[in-house]
Amino acid sequence: MPDYKKKLTDLIQTTIAQGASDLHMGTGIQPTTRVSGVMTPMSTEAALTAEDMMGMLEVMLSPALKKRFIDTQEVDFSYAFGEEARFRGNGYFQRGRVGVALRLIPRAIRSISELHLPPVIEQFATREQGFFLVVGPVGQGKTTTLAALIEKINQERSEHIVTIEDPIEYLFENKRSLVDQREVRIDTADFYVALQSVFRQDVDVLMIGEMRTPETIATAVTAAETGHLVLSTLHTNNAVQTIDRIIDVFPPSQQDQIRIQLASSLAGVFSQRLIPRVSGGLIPAYELLLNNTAVSNLIREKRTHEIQTLIETGAAEGMIDMNRCLADLVRSGEITIESAYSRSISPKTLEHLL
Repeated sequence: MPDYKKKLTDLIQTTIAQGASDLHMGTGIQPTTRVSGVMTPMSTEAALTAEDMMGMLEVMLSPALKKRFIDTQEVDFSYAFGEEARFRGNGYFQRGRVGVALRLIPRAIRSISELHLPPVIEQFATREQGFFLVVGPVGQGKTTTLAALIEKINQERSEHIVTIEDPIEYLFENKRSLVDQREVRIDTADFYVALQSVFRQDVDVLMIGEMRTPETIATAVTAAETGHLVLSTLHTNNAVQTIDRIIDVFPPSQQDQIRIQLASSLAGVFSQRLIPRVSGGLIPAYELLLNNTAVSNLIREKRTHEIQTLIETGAAEGMIDMNRCLADLVRSGEITIESAYSRSISPKTLEHLL
């Protein structure tokens, strides 16, 4: 019988050696990695068989997770690769065949400066309360940014930090803070149940892996209002869309209430994209909205479409405009002009800045 643990180990070691962010495996295809955003099949590897896929899933999944995969035809999981790395995994079926996507999560948690992120966002690691969101499409480094902020709090403040994740990604060791990490379906039934318990756990800082339901969002906003620092993510493109998405999740009868709560509790929204660097690797481009009296009033008065102008003119207050960030990266030779245009939500505005 083939040694599937060794086969998986070989593929993971190749993934790490390539500096890849992801490993894709599927029945009938060669193992494929994503390096600096580009998908590349492993030319020295044969196409994987159905037996290979099930054998490697046996290595990665507990019996309970394997049963869930067979029953529901998809599963989220985490897989620890010794002391070197962890992976966030998703198993799924396509055309009746098994596929697996593994996202590499390095053991070391990098700092804000090591991630080439703006120092201004470190202020959110010093706040006692408020609601801070890191947003962007899948695979743009949102979880890594949150981990950097959580680790900064862990190193510099004596707090009780609770994370609610599905699955747990970065692992934190207690430093000055006490960090409890709760995994959905293993340590708690779901995000909402875990959030309800937070108010009885003497929590100072709360990190929610993803906000998926109105109940989760409402509880998170309430937690931010009542003396907690709440960090989370959303799959939105920019600050304005994020605020609108949060409000629109609720039925019309509840929208005025959540708008008032959000206007007072929101600390900021950080949107990021990872862009191929001319010299190799990836570099982030970003937008930062800081909530101030003007922003708060626009949220409360249903004038969120005007917030973008405040971001574009708010550099003196620490706000960062995505187009201006993209233009700076082009001028410094970090990214190509084509990459900048492809990531811009408003290419015409970008054109004026270049």
